[in-house]
Amino acid sequence: MIKGQAAFIVQKRLASTAGLLRTPLYDAHVELGGKMVDYAGFEMPVLYKGQSHVDSHNWVRSKVGLFDVSHMLQHNVSGPDAANFLQKVTPIDLSILPENGSSLSVLLNNEGGVIDDCIITKHGDDKFYMVTNAGCRAKDLDFLRKEAERFNSVKHETFEGTLLAIQGPKAQELLQKFTNEDLSKIYFGQTKFLNLSPIKATVHLARSGYTGEDGFELSIPSTNAEEQAQALNFFNTLIQEYPDIVKPIGLAARDSLRLEAGMCLYGHELAEDITPIEASLTWLIPKTRRELNESSFNGAAKILSQIKDKSTTRRRIGITSKGPSPREGNTIFAEDGVTKIGYVTSGSPSPSIGGNVAQAYIDKKHKIGSNVKIEIRGKLRDAVIAKLPFVPSNLYKP
Repeated sequence: MIKGQAAFIVQKRLASTAGLLRTPLYDAHVELGGKMVDYAGFEMPVLYKGQSHVDSHNWVRSKVGLFDVSHMLQHNVSGPDAANFLQKVTPIDLSILPENGSSLSVLLNNEGGVIDDCIITKHGDDKFYMVTNAGCRAKDLDFLRKEAERFNSVKHETFEGTLLAIQGPKAQELLQKFTNEDLSKIYFGQTKFLNLSPIKATVHLARSGYTGEDGFELSIPSTNAEEQAQALNFFNTLIQEYPDIVKPIGLAARDSLRLEAGMCLYGHELAEDITPIEASLTWLIPKTRRELNESSFNGAAKILSQIKDKSTTRRRIGITSKGPSPREGNTIFAEDGVTKIGYVTSGSPSPSIGGNVAQAYIDKKHKIGSNVKIEIRGKLRDAVIAKLPFVPSNLYKP
């Protein structure tokens, strides 16, 4: 690689006649009666025939749901400067991340705002795998390209593949039927390359997910017609052979599941004018990175100052209510119904606990358990500030 030059390889998906992109599992969604919608430029299933939103949501909490998340962008980052590059654009400390370990992190601008959230996996001191959001694809690539120019030897490539999330308390029981690998020895935040019958190619498995339940995310090679057919066959086999425990699940339940689990969605809870500290993600900055100088990662001066001085005025927190559900943009008032103290970022009825749950940014002077008012459809509705997550996580840990 030429010194001072970063290599970028970006692969594109095939588009439909409507101009929307399709994942390798598209045909299965249609056959299963998926209601297809435009999501981040992709034709994605929001619900499936015969399933309500609540049915889908509760199924994942009790059994196993399959989520096609192939619309998300997968990256390989490698080279002598790969770690330094990733530690400049995120606050992660890759020296303490074990090999084949993964962690949530955030891409940061120079003001400490969040460009996107991501999952970073370490496969070696100079070899990393990263997943980012489809909706941020163009700006993420532009950002990463410009940042990589500061480093001598970084190779960055995106690649095509099927990304399948298997989520729910019976996820291990289901997936164990397709591999000789002992999945009980792989814990949350760990990854492994393994074989899954009947897929011929090696699959990257991560014990991870976006629901608060135990589960896995599988990156299945799908660069040619044969590999895509194998991925499609595997997806269909799971559903056809084990209909009592597994169903395909669409975007509607994915959103309510992550909302109950207190997880952020970019463009709602995360944005370029919100720092990780305001987003209640201080835990993403390990102590080893707080001890470094203020230029160690993008926006470090502001972020480290917010941690040290506790200078933020707002924080991401939960809200519970009855009646009409809060929605993005609803204004939150103090109990007096006059003083504005925040706004809703996401809201939904909660199938798991009843009533409504929402995430919001609220003046941090207002504590958990405080009564507030939310303006919904021109009326003030009663609500209570609540701790996140709303539903306890069931992650598989030692």
